[in-house]
Amino acid sequence: MRSFFRKYRLFGIVFFCLSAVIIYLFYNALQPKKVLPIYQPADFNPELVDLSLQHVKKYHTIADFSLTNQNGETITNDTYKDKIYIADFFFTTCPTICPIMTDNMVTIQKKILNDDDVMLLSHSVTPVIDSVAQLKKYAIEKGVNERKWNLVTGDKKQIYALARKSYMAVKTDGDGGPFDMIHTENFMLVDKEKRIRGTYDGTNPEEIEKLLSDIEILKNSYSEK
Repeated sequence: MRSFFRKYRLFGIVFFCLSAVIIYLFYNALQPKKVLPIYQPADFNPELVDLSLQHVKKYHTIADFSLTNQNGETITNDTYKDKIYIADFFFTTCPTICPIMTDNMVTIQKKILNDDDVMLLSHSVTPVIDSVAQLKKYAIEKGVNERKWNLVTGDKKQIYALARKSYMAVKTDGDGGPFDMIHTENFMLVDKEKRIRGTYDGTNPEEIEKLLSDIEILKNSYSEK
């Protein structure tokens, strides 16, 4: 009896290992793949959406834009062509949530530094104050990598339209002055087709971790095509 077990011991080990691998592969194949939703204007708090878009439930994409970054370079949709990117709205003199948001963007920048598929885009909501020189100063202070992250200024009406009609990221309340764009703390995850795939509290470390995880899910969705 012992000789029988010794004779077939190797076969048993191989059979057991092979069975375990097959079961694991079947288990993974049966698990539903994680897919990020595609957000539409109708999915957001109406307070953040231009009245003309509050009913829109499909086909929403980020509008074309032309703005200027911290180096005085023109930044357009083509800059982000075939890229996944994270967008937000801020201003350099903000004393409240913006410094926290910027610090968390720096954290994301470190994670994606060597990832050619992912970039960052921060829009100033006080473009009159945030000149190219001011953005450059801010970028140097915060450690912005110009290869990965554009801080942009430009025409206020264009930025406001992007915030309200593309990203759903600012409120309508304001006094009509230079600070009338009351922005949210949201980071928006945008895919290669210019669609919003997630929104995250840019002041919350747990949300930042979720954003980083969702970036990987989104990247995997392209590699599986």
